[in-house]
Amino acid sequence: MDTIYALATAPGKAGVSIVRISGPMAHAAGERLTGRALPSRGLRKIVDHVGDLIDEALVLSFDQGQSFTGEAVVELQLHGSPAIVSAVLRELSGMVGLRHAEAGEFTRRALENGCLDLAQVEGLADLIDAETESQRKQALRVFQGALGAKVGLWRERLVRAAALIEATIDFVDEDVPVDVMPEVTELLRSVQTEMRQEAEGVRVAERIRDGFEVAIVGAPNVGKSTLLNRLAGREAAITSDIAGTTRDVIEVRMDLGGLPVTVLDTAGLRETDDFVEGLGIERARQRATSADLVVHLVGVGEETFEDFGPDTIIVRAKMDQVQPGIIGVSGKTGAGVEELIDRIEQTLRGRAARVGVAMRERHRIALIRGCEALDLALSLIDSDVEMADLVAEEIRTAARATESLVGRVDVEDLLDVIFASFCIGK
Repeated sequence: MDTIYALATAPGKAGVSIVRISGPMAHAAGERLTGRALPSRGLRKIVDHVGDLIDEALVLSFDQGQSFTGEAVVELQLHGSPAIVSAVLRELSGMVGLRHAEAGEFTRRALENGCLDLAQVEGLADLIDAETESQRKQALRVFQGALGAKVGLWRERLVRAAALIEATIDFVDEDVPVDVMPEVTELLRSVQTEMRQEAEGVRVAERIRDGFEVAIVGAPNVGKSTLLNRLAGREAAITSDIAGTTRDVIEVRMDLGGLPVTVLDTAGLRETDDFVEGLGIERARQRATSADLVVHLVGVGEETFEDFGPDTIIVRAKMDQVQPGIIGVSGKTGAGVEELIDRIEQTLRGRAARVGVAMRERHRIALIRGCEALDLALSLIDSDVEMADLVAEEIRTAARATESLVGRVDVEDLLDVIFASFCIGK
């Protein structure tokens, strides 16, 4: 592979800027910049091609197989001056056999060299983008290999089940169990149950990554915008005594107890002949219907209101004094707002508790595909017709579904289990 280099920290002024070099010529490039043999770590003067001093930096060197990318790597921890970084990158660009890295290429090499699996790569991307504590924890679990470990356990059971089936087909004259179907059925059902649970948790995982949506709805001038401003701690929406001031959806992103939440202020719900206001009201209903949670503000004396389903918190609006047994808020005074925030947080945290380690739509699709294959395999086992070869093929289909997440299953894996379990070929 080519030897690549790039600035590994954000551009601009900083206390420290890190330039990373990865590939077969990394150590040679580092030695050329320092003018001497590289330490595993130590301070070195960085010089240009004519020997003039550029900077003094902490130099870290990693042998092949000991770095993030799996290749020989040198990292230069420079003083964070744009001029220093530019000078170092310019020197590297003039070295034969080196080129500037493409976007994500260091992580791609880690994947290609077996240092990370595909799910870990996705977890790393989410970890870098994490803004809240729940996002950090979720991304870190995946980056540390939680999904890969779970897939590994599924893989072992699928390989075992496939090996049992293959043994009845290919080694009927050998010392193998006669009735393997009960064990095969148990293995497949356990994998299917766990895969289905993971698939069901993907939607929540996506919300933790992208943010939950909480829509504030209610009649015009009931205090929705005032409540939004109170939640946001700033004047995010225009407030007025004139009904119908808000005509579009206003979004404010915030951190509620470590959960990423986007609060939506919507147009007041009422019948209107104003075409533009009508568009805003229709959009409000659409966003409320698709939101994870609806906070429905109900005015004093208002007893009828729209039904947005079970994921709705009914709140009495403009209640400057909170009354026992009634959920009420005042965006003006702040009364009841903390209690409302706690209620929202508890509701969303209850959903977040169901999340697994599968986080993306492609994970969900692969898991559903695997469950469908196992469904068919189990139905074939339950039938009276002897169709072991078809059962084996459906197990392989389920295994390939898990391959698309992180791993591979091939014929050698099956044969290894067969020989180890049944002493075939002794």
